[in-house]
Parts: sequence; structure tokens; C-alpha cells
Amino acid sequence: MTSRYSRIRERLQAEFKPQSLEIVDESSKHAGHAGHGDLATGETHYHVSMISNVFTGLARLGRSRAVHLALEQEFKSGLHALSLTLAAPEEKLPG
Repeated sequence: MTSRYSRIRERLQAEFKPQSLEIVDESSKHAGHAGHGDLATGETHYHVSMISNVFTGLARLGRSRAVHLALEQEFKSGLHALSLTLAAPEEKLPG
């Protein structure tokens, strides 16, 4: 069985062809919080930082919607929270 991390990485790479992609499983920070569930492996809360040409000309909300749509199946199967830092190549990632 493929991990959620691997599925997220594969889906984002296929959909966005990113120049830069970082995915961090932050589930351990949310242990005991609503939405964490009792999954021993976590895989419920992630942070994604990504630079992609797809984001050129899209506002922040449009970028977020595109990523959420790409990961729709993951949300249906237990992904609870996704924080995003998204940029076009000509932009600098915040922070």
C-alpha cells in the first residue's frame, strides 16, 4: 500500500510539474486534536511548498483551489488539513 505522502507527491508532480516541491507531514503536531483521528501513522496534516508555472497569473485562492482539487481523493480518504505555500517561478516563496 502506498503512503499518503507518496500519493500526494506523485499527484502534485503529475498535475503541476513543479520546479520545487516540499511536502512535510505535520500530523504529529496535531495528535489529539480534532481531525487527527487515531491513525498511528499520522498522514492527516501536511504542509506543501511548491513553485510551478501553473500558478502564473493565478491569485492565491485560485492556486489553493487547484491544489485542493488535485488532492480531492486524499481529502475523501482521511487527509484532514493542508497548509499551502504556493508561488509562480517569477515569485519568491514567502518566509
